[in-house]
Amino acid sequence: MNGKLTRRRKGVPQGSPLSPLLSNILLHELDQYLEKQRLRYVRFADDFSLYAKTPYLAQRAAKAVTEFVEGKLRLKINRGKSGIRKPEQFQLPGYSLTKTQKQEKRGQYHLTVSHKSWDKLKERLKAITRKTAPKSFDERIQELKEVQRGWLQYFRMGSIYSRLREVDSWLRNRLRYCIWHDWKKPDRKRKNLIRLGVPAGKAYAWSRTRMGGWAVAQSPILVTTITLSRLRKRGYESLLDYYLKVAPQLNEPLYT
Repeated sequence: MNGKLTRRRKGVPQGSPLSPLLSNILLHELDQYLEKQRLRYVRFADDFSLYAKTPYLAQRAAKAVTEFVEGKLRLKINRGKSGIRKPEQFQLPGYSLTKTQKQEKRGQYHLTVSHKSWDKLKERLKAITRKTAPKSFDERIQELKEVQRGWLQYFRMGSIYSRLREVDSWLRNRLRYCIWHDWKKPDRKRKNLIRLGVPAGKAYAWSRTRMGGWAVAQSPILVTTITLSRLRKRGYESLLDYYLKVAPQLNEPLYT
């Protein structure tokens, strides 16, 4: 506190690796109570949410659970963070709840990823694919795989099909930009374009273009030469491809 070490006599420091484990042990009784009461709930360590069909039922459930947690378990509920909200106003860790737009599923909700989580993902991908980062192409691909797999394993329950396609398109252009930047000199660009099947005259003109690197990365000259199949041969795997492997709801319609 105030830059000084103080001995803790009660509780576990927030963010401690031990905190989730102790929460799961202590709140196992809460899980059993909620299941016995036939309440629908989601719990993530010491954060939990209850789901009810009407505000009245939500108030009754909140009162009963508060009495159980504070009375039986002798734990304190954070009143500032607690409350009764509509699904659209509530977030699970990293997830949001969104109403479906399908007519036959009116009134139902599905899991999506929060805007903050998407922004964090793009920041991490941007750092890996920054053209000035001192990394080889293979190193970039390896780091991308680590980030993509960790992120998608956590968010595989979300309905994110269309959004992943957008991010994948943006990410491939960033990889093309890195490749274009690594070629550096015009003569090397010309030779590499020819190797990729571009006619010599066209390769010469593009190697000396005054367009910015990001514009070139999105232009037909690189999109049609540094193709998805060629990127895959170098080890690239799209977010969408990996999501299709791990998403458990593939037998259901995917919404975004």
